[in-house]
Formats: sequence, structure tokens, C-alpha cells
Amino acid sequence: MPREGLTFKCSECGEENYIGTRNKKKHPDKMEIKKYCPRCNKMTVHKEKK
Repeated sequence: MPREGLTFKCSECGEENYIGTRNKKKHPDKMEIKKYCPRCNKMTVHKEKK
């Protein structure tokens, strides 16, 4: 299966807050999503962890 699990990390504090999946064949580049970070207590950009 091409769909693999990944972890999203807050770009400001580095906390790993969310997990998700994506199809690596259709979307080869790294994902960026804007989500709430409980440690920063605000909406921040979360980037895909290596």
C-alpha cells in the first residue's frame, strides 16, 4: 500500500501533536498543516517529521 503513517511536529516549539496518513505516490513532497498546539496555546504550522 502506498499510504503511510506520519507524525506532525509544531514548527515553533517542536512538540509532536498529531498523526496522520498520506499517499506518498500522489503527494511526494512533505505536508504542512495549520493546527492547534496545546503547548504554544495557539494555532501554528505543523510540519511532517522526518
